Amino acid sequence: MKRILVLNGPNLNLLGRREPEIYGSETLDSINQELRDIAKQHNYILDTIQTNSESKIITILQGAFLNKKYTAIVINAAAYTHTSIAILDSLKLFSIPIVEVHLSDPLKREEFRHFSYISEVAYKIFKGEGKTSYIKAIHAIINLQIQ
Repeated sequence: MKRILVLNGPNLNLLGRREPEIYGSETLDSINQELRDIAKQHNYILDTIQTNSESKIITILQGAFLNKKYTAIVINAAAYTHTSIAILDSLKLFSIPIVEVHLSDPLKREEFRHFSYISEVAYKIFKGEGKTSYIKAIHAIINLQIQ
């Protein structure tokens, strides 16, 4: 069965409580469940991981590269999007589709959020639509009909 890694970075564990006017009121758990349901309908397995640690994101990506069990990656690196060359370097290992996701639109926020290291390797970018950004990312992968 085809498998997608959904990797979420710092502070996303607090969705629904942290700045709901920017990020919405839905929790990460509820978003992940909806994504798993969509994936299952299309014969995909979804592994969802959230960590506040940059080093854990890198370790997870390296492990995903070495075990080659994923057909695509959806990543919301959160603040690390704008700062982490190390995460970019880890993503460069892959030859599978990588989809970058943001709940808010970084270009409509503080200037330091306007640059993304992740965009360099992203097949697609979905931003500014709350949980719909994640849903569109999963559908983009499914529509690629990855074998």
